[in-house]
Amino acid sequence: MRVSVFGLGYVGAVSAGCLAGAGHRVIGVDVAAAKIDMVNRGGCPIVEADIGDLMAASVAGGRLTATADVARAVAESDVSLIAVGTPGGVDGGVDFSAVDHVVADIAAALRGKDTPHAVVMRSTVPPGTAEGRVIPALEAGVGRSAGDGFFYYSNPEFLREGSAVRDFGAPPLTLVGAAAGDDAPMLRALYAGVTAPFHVAPYRVAESVKYLSNAFHAVKIAFANEAGGVLAAYGVDARAAFTLFCEDRVLNISPAYLRPGFAFGGSCLPKDVRGFLALAARQGVATPVLASVLPGNDAVIARAFDAVVRQGRQTVALFGLAFKPGTDDLRESPFVILAERLLGRGFGLRIFDRSVNIAQLLGANRAYIEREIPHLEQLMVGSAAAAVAGCRLVVVGHLGRADLAELVGALDGHVVIDLVGYEVLRALAGIEYVGFCW
Repeated sequence: MRVSVFGLGYVGAVSAGCLAGAGHRVIGVDVAAAKIDMVNRGGCPIVEADIGDLMAASVAGGRLTATADVARAVAESDVSLIAVGTPGGVDGGVDFSAVDHVVADIAAALRGKDTPHAVVMRSTVPPGTAEGRVIPALEAGVGRSAGDGFFYYSNPEFLREGSAVRDFGAPPLTLVGAAAGDDAPMLRALYAGVTAPFHVAPYRVAESVKYLSNAFHAVKIAFANEAGGVLAAYGVDARAAFTLFCEDRVLNISPAYLRPGFAFGGSCLPKDVRGFLALAARQGVATPVLASVLPGNDAVIARAFDAVVRQGRQTVALFGLAFKPGTDDLRESPFVILAERLLGRGFGLRIFDRSVNIAQLLGANRAYIEREIPHLEQLMVGSAAAAVAGCRLVVVGHLGRADLAELVGALDGHVVIDLVGYEVLRALAGIEYVGFCW
């Protein structure tokens, strides 16, 4: 099929690369000239396992290009995926600026098109967006009713940073929101190679599932961390307790995310929890459990900060800056927040994260870190050994296997605060080991 993907951020780049890798002809569309040039040269605008190779091979094979020309992209495609940012507004709700702009541009391009075209929302938007916002805007811009030559679908993604390529090919489900009576044949064809049950639901139902999913993921992480802290105060290894807790597959449902440790972050969970709370507040619905999730997450960061402060003011080697391993996404990373607080208290910092290259950060990711820690590049070091050299206090957030081995070899007399639970560190002689929930 011929596909245009609007927005070459995380979701857009993964969607474009995976669809092109599956044999579709894909045109990526973005307002950032740097991203367009990078894709057209065979590069990738994000850090994510396997997607760079997919995009490079697809560009070389002529299946993937990028442009800023909306009219060309729509004219040369049958399906347009919208994957632009939907950041949180001041009240926690969605900022629709980018969505509104792209929808208006696509509508204008569709006005003169006489072949069927599907417009597909991959961005996370609240329930009611299709019928209350996007479809009216498309109909006004195109000059025809939805179903008359163009079709609109909601198609939320379920991609995890660090395993997005695998998740794209084998998600838990393919979910499409559609008008009554529309079985979404174009999207069934588009995702024919994806191994997953295909579900068609009303727009509002489909739009709500991503919020439900991320809100629940956030609740599970917060619960495990909070309970882990309580158990640790009573001398219990919370990992052992949760391992047994997760043996119950009937009532406890799933062990996913139920790992005591450090706080959650990233571009999805915090934003979508706030978005869900904003939806509830607008309807006057009380959500006391969800309202406690983000403060509870902040309390986990505060507990880590206090653990460092108890060691006295000094230079700290911090391993991990992105919100999770295998990505360079710094947005709302708990490690960035921890670093900010330590710097504010007068601690020195040396930071190592192999996936984070400050010079290559783009878009909202770069804007976020320039706002939060503008001099970050001066704090980054190039190896695990360089991070701990001359430091007594080490805080381990995340690092790869080879870097962990290098760190183990460089430790001698250090105080190590382990936020993850690396057994090799716990068993290491010659250090003072401080576990977080164990």
